[in-house]
Amino acid sequence: MYVLGIETSCDETAASVVKNGADIYSNLVASSLEFHKKYGGVIPEIASRMHLDTINFVVEGALSQAKVKLRDIRLIAATTGPGLGGSLLVGIGFAKSMALALGIPAIEINHLRAHIYSAFLGRQEKISLPVTGLVVSGGHTSLFYVRDFDQMELLGATLDDAAGEAFDKVAKILGLGYPGGPEIERLAKKGNAKIKFKCSDTPKPLDFSFSGIKTAVLYYVQRRLSQRIRQRADVAASFQETIIDTLIKKSLLACEIKKTRRLVLGGGVVINNRLRERFSQAAKYAGIKVYFPQKRLSMDNAVMVAGLGYHLFRKGYRGNLDITPNLS
Repeated sequence: MYVLGIETSCDETAASVVKNGADIYSNLVASSLEFHKKYGGVIPEIASRMHLDTINFVVEGALSQAKVKLRDIRLIAATTGPGLGGSLLVGIGFAKSMALALGIPAIEINHLRAHIYSAFLGRQEKISLPVTGLVVSGGHTSLFYVRDFDQMELLGATLDDAAGEAFDKVAKILGLGYPGGPEIERLAKKGNAKIKFKCSDTPKPLDFSFSGIKTAVLYYVQRRLSQRIRQRADVAASFQETIIDTLIKKSLLACEIKKTRRLVLGGGVVINNRLRERFSQAAKYAGIKVYFPQKRLSMDNAVMVAGLGYHLFRKGYRGNLDITPNLS
């Protein structure tokens, strides 16, 4: 069964053809990142206009790369939330129109749950369910208990800034570029994590809060930081290690609470090499198997949307593709 996936939740216009939820036939992504860099963040109006300009070409390219005709597509899966309202509308409108024209069903996909599914793609080893899932991205930091692909229980989420958002803001404080994650990781390699930062405590143990550490870095920089690269590198390294410490601590706690020995990660921040290294070490020590998505599938993409859509469709799910920007 060939499934066409469409993903337009933020600034990437993505389309993919996936067979039977596993075999990746194409994976195309057009990003408007260059248009947002000078603003230090994603501008929703620019993102939605770029989706309008590119979605037709991206979908055509995905079909061409997959060597699949429109008549071969049996299902369209599209992200309906969470995300930017204007961006989501472009993908949803395109998916609805195509499904109607072809006379085939369409299914709505939760963007965060698709990130969880990304860890199941492109690997020889099968991941047995249930698992604990962690999504770490620019807009979300969430923990899930995954009994099945249609049964994902939200265990905890960020109460303020997401981890990726905190990376972007701290990068700006340090005078680095956007997006901040790669810039912080690059600079942190030159520093020592000797500064004592701390993430804020949360009423519920599996929730996250990253606004406090962002403010702590700001105050530290205003009080003490000179322009010497070594000191900036120490701040970057200390900030990065504190964020990773918090993610590891709460993820392993979730595994303990739900009695799972498998942990899957997804989201753009998971590209961070230091994060992967630290999670691998901590999970091994705790006797837990950790799984990361391929780096090309960590960022927003339509492969994970099409893959998850296949499984949900097989379980009887259908959808009206209603936009839900604030979907939890």
